[in-house]
Amino acid sequence: MKSVSIIIYLILSVGGLVLVKSGSSSVNIAIQDGTFNFAMGLKAMLGFIAYIGSFLIYTFYIIKNFDLSYIFPIITGITQVLVIIAGVFIFKEQINAYTIGGILLIIMGIVLLNIK
Repeated sequence: MKSVSIIIYLILSVGGLVLVKSGSSSVNIAIQDGTFNFAMGLKAMLGFIAYIGSFLIYTFYIIKNFDLSYIFPIITGITQVLVIIAGVFIFKEQINAYTIGGILLIIMGIVLLNIK
């Protein structure tokens, strides 16, 4: 169940961020005549819900069942790499040699943390 919770966290976290970004054009925040107006499209709302779900899994299950000094850098690193990959393939974002170098350093760090 521990590894399943990490996979679910990663899917919800990265998926939530992708949905929020892709639906961000539908988010409107305004104050008119002293009234606060907030509107959000379906994609952004689903992304927001997914991201909250990932936060709840992380806060109430993962942190409770893993050593924080071990799991935090691993999950953070994997999330960063997956977000970069999603940015490249979904949003056609450009990466450079420094980004690739950073990804390799993150992967090396995760490997080093798993050496027993």
